[in-house]
Amino acid sequence: MPPLQRKLPPEGFVLARANLTPTMSEMAELTPTIQSERSKVESWRLHVLIEAGYPLPLAEKLAHSEADLHTAVDLIHAGCTAETAAEILL
Repeated sequence: MPPLQRKLPPEGFVLARANLTPTMSEMAELTPTIQSERSKVESWRLHVLIEAGYPLPLAEKLAHSEADLHTAVDLIHAGCTAETAAEILL
């Protein structure tokens, strides 16, 4: 009996997995990447907030939050104190 051969789809077609739920190994591979990207964004946000005039403790809280960065900077530039701006944003 001849060995079984897989029939490839025509060129340009993509095979899809029947189960679209990620496997545990796929999730394990994605987690460090997502955390790494998140930490890069938070680091950049921290830098922008410190440059705008926020003291480090408030800048860290805001950088790790979902607060709008542009609003945070605009409040400081409009004359709001960092403490008041943080209260508004958080």
